[in-house]
Amino acid sequence: MDPNKSATAPPMEWSDQKSSMGQVAPPAYNPHMGGYPQAGYPVPHQGFGPPPPYSEAQYGQQPYPMTQPYPMQPGTVTVQPTVYVARRTLAQPVNDYMGYSIFTMLCCCLPLGIAALIYSISAREANHVGDQIVAERSSRMARTLNHVALGLGLGISILIVVYVAVVASVLR
Repeated sequence: MDPNKSATAPPMEWSDQKSSMGQVAPPAYNPHMGGYPQAGYPVPHQGFGPPPPYSEAQYGQQPYPMTQPYPMQPGTVTVQPTVYVARRTLAQPVNDYMGYSIFTMLCCCLPLGIAALIYSISAREANHVGDQIVAERSSRMARTLNHVALGLGLGISILIVVYVAVVASVLR
């Protein structure tokens, strides 16, 4: 195959020289071209004057009469005491299902057990803080996740026992 007749080869009349393509070369670099031979940046022109002077009448304020002295300031500063609003623990705490969550995490389904444990901890903290609504919501979610994890764990365990029994009977 002839490389001169290749579809990707350049035509024969092309050369390795770069052409100007009809454009003029750019001017040479001149560091003082902008007219700022001093070091640093020039002060830019703002295009507007200084701000108008402040006048109190402009904002609807009344000037303080200078004939009267300022009102007396008290010599002592009184500080109000800090008030902490703390909820008490719930009188009838919501069940947090902590033991159930630990059991399902270790014995049944690890991912759902971890999620149930997180909600159990949240329910326990809400009980201690006294937030009834959050405690009930977290308790419900922990119970639901525990039930699902227990169901999956039992279902997978039953399937494994059936599979082992079938394989053992086939191999005999």
